[in-house]
Amino acid sequence: MSATDAFLKLACKWVEDGLDRWLPPETQEPARLHQAMRYSLFAGGKRLRPAVALAACRAVGGADDAALPTACALEMLHTYSLVHDDLPAVDDDDLRRGKPTCHVKFDEATAILAGDALQTQAFWVLSAKTEDPAIATALVQELAVAAGTLGMVGGEVADIEAEGKTPQREIVEHIHTRKTAALFRASAVMGGLAGGADARALEALRNFGEWLGLAFQIVDDVLDETSDAETLGKSPGKDRAARKMSYPAAVGLDASAERARECARFAVRALEPIERSEVLAALAELTVTRVS
Repeated sequence: MSATDAFLKLACKWVEDGLDRWLPPETQEPARLHQAMRYSLFAGGKRLRPAVALAACRAVGGADDAALPTACALEMLHTYSLVHDDLPAVDDDDLRRGKPTCHVKFDEATAILAGDALQTQAFWVLSAKTEDPAIATALVQELAVAAGTLGMVGGEVADIEAEGKTPQREIVEHIHTRKTAALFRASAVMGGLAGGADARALEALRNFGEWLGLAFQIVDDVLDETSDAETLGKSPGKDRAARKMSYPAAVGLDASAERARECARFAVRALEPIERSEVLAALAELTVTRVS
């Protein structure tokens, strides 16, 4: 097992223990809602955003425990976005992380409410479990911007509005920067905030996260064209079928792969002001070499 794989395994176990602790049990009323939340949250996944937060916290000299509320909040919010993305009114997907999507396993109304609840639980974790009130406030603000109209939600709207239009690289990058890169950027910055980073380090982490997120989404676009459902854990070919404005549709597969590698290089270069950035750099490399 490589050092990067070992780190990801550790980060996954660490954050899942926190998620289990800070999410209501399945038996607590409303039980069906809590079952749906836990079903989606513990369905698998790489836990890459929490791993970025942990690595960023360590890179600036912070303790792991300081980053745990941030890591758990990021995964809750990310999972909420997946639950809502999969709904019939948005992407209408039946498969996520190799399992039936939340609205298929339960029902559409329950999936909507489970997503809503995961989002609000994320902000509760940040505000209630971060010891320093000033840092908690900064974390809440960072995540709110990343999740809102200037981030994920705005990116989703742009993605929907672009369906069926002639693919253009500039529009695709605008969508990806908001829809995906915003949360990676927040992951890096929030990890830095939890670890006590100074302004220079936070700016470096902000740039790193944005380039990393763009690389991640371009690779996702490529894999949607080239992989299969068993490997991906979700339905491939959906972007083309829905006439979405993906990177391969705009510039082709080869140019997309090269752009992803370029973005990963930019991400690593952004880390130059941070001395202990080896794990973050390794995560950037993993982003463009992954197969799922």
